[in-house]
Amino acid sequence: MNIKNGKRSIRIATAEDARILSRWWNDGTVMAHAGFPDGLGISEHKVAEIIQEDDELNRRLILEYAGLPIGEMNYRTTEEKVAEIGIKICDSAMQNKGHGTEYLKMLIQHIFTKMKYDKIILDTNLKNERAQHVYEKLGFIKVRTNINSWQNQAGEWQSSVDYELSKDEYLQW
Repeated sequence: MNIKNGKRSIRIATAEDARILSRWWNDGTVMAHAGFPDGLGISEHKVAEIIQEDDELNRRLILEYAGLPIGEMNYRTTEEKVAEIGIKICDSAMQNKGHGTEYLKMLIQHIFTKMKYDKIILDTNLKNERAQHVYEKLGFIKVRTNINSWQNQAGEWQSSVDYELSKDEYLQW
């Protein structure tokens, strides 16, 4: 997979990306929304092992802008023809500039048209109103809100919102 649109590209993560991914994953400011305000504390070697386990059904992706890595995405098959996706713009200088929306559009198009999935699901922290706005702008439908459904690394209860987007809804949109 190598998806390009202007200066933006999405490519499959490789072992060479372990250094930057471990830096991002160990950064509490990057990982706080995912429940890890202290970062993951993961080694570059372990990240490389995780990347090696990826396959066509579960893939970690690197987001590049003008050839430089600025974030990551992933997809994983949860059931036949259903993919769960996630995204992080990890370079703080590149956040709040519309990149996330554009990268999501690129991946959604690829998943529905090239990979032939029928539905995409995702979730986000209830406090992440910006992400909710982006997902709803892209046509995702809020399926449920899960109040106090998990605890972050600091033991604080968190709530999440589940979204889904069907191929038919996307193609009509």
